[in-house]
Amino acid sequence: MSSERRTSILLDELPDPTLAYTIEADDARITATNNAFSQQFETELSGALISTIFDRFNKCNTTGDKEPLTHLLQGDQVGVRLSGYNRQGPFFARIIPSDDDTGYIIFSDLRKCPDRGESPGIDQVSSVISHDLRNPLDVAKAHLQAAQETGDAEHFQSVANAHDRMEQIIRDVLTLTRDDIVIQPSEEVAVEATATDAWESIDTEHVELTVSEALPTVTADPDRLRRLFENLFRNTVEHTIPSNQSEPNQKTDPTDEKSSNSQENWRGDGVTVTVQPFEDGFYIADNGPGIPAAERNVAFNPGYSTRSGGTGLGLAIVKQIIEAHDWEVTLTVADCGGAKFEINI
Repeated sequence: MSSERRTSILLDELPDPTLAYTIEADDARITATNNAFSQQFETELSGALISTIFDRFNKCNTTGDKEPLTHLLQGDQVGVRLSGYNRQGPFFARIIPSDDDTGYIIFSDLRKCPDRGESPGIDQVSSVISHDLRNPLDVAKAHLQAAQETGDAEHFQSVANAHDRMEQIIRDVLTLTRDDIVIQPSEEVAVEATATDAWESIDTEHVELTVSEALPTVTADPDRLRRLFENLFRNTVEHTIPSNQSEPNQKTDPTDEKSSNSQENWRGDGVTVTVQPFEDGFYIADNGPGIPAAERNVAFNPGYSTRSGGTGLGLAIVKQIIEAHDWEVTLTVADCGGAKFEINI
């Protein structure tokens, strides 16, 4: 199947008007559009320049500090508020670039969105895209580099799998901009296999995973359950491996009161993550610094993060997925002092 054909199929699965583009010199050319785009703008624009789209609107305000086309050409991941085109819109357009001078623009009709107080803000939407796409993108980059260095063709399959995950995430992000997340928990899903698969989607070089064979099979949406594990695992990796070091350092003397399992003293030595069953479901625990008791009630709020530069959206997405399954999550402390997420099903 040609890449153009595959792109067209992907776009037509998206409910919002969407186009794919390729950068050419000082502009970008539209390579494909979906049915929703053609219906919204009442024209076929495949082959046209991106600038002709932006020029149709009287007002174009980005979440960045430059013109929309400039951000697109620079590969910036930004949002654009568009208004003043006939009686259509206003729209919020999300520019989602790739690493190969291609990308997507997804248009959301703001008239169909919930009120501002009920929907994610512009910055939050952009952060969701950034946060969730980073997992498979990091994996793709690592395997591509390995393939270039070793010539081992098996790495290309991992790159393809990561790209498939990114396509799925793009579809998922669309649901986060609406009233609720769409979940269809209609399949019997093995928790052990899902957790193991999710572990392969993130960079866990300095962290070890232990998954119990006694984990249950649950009725769930398999893609969303995998996303739940990916976000929890990434949360552990980001908050237990210091960002300014490539190798874990030794912790200080654990008998020293000042070197207890706290955020400020944790050095990232011997990090492990455990997925185990318990009476009401299953839990994910780590031996990291944990989350202070006073902050556990806000840890799932969008924007909460103890990591510099963190988006604070990973746990918010986890809670949304859990609630959409009619499950419950409890954040507590693990026996070893780290964080423990109990999923009650």
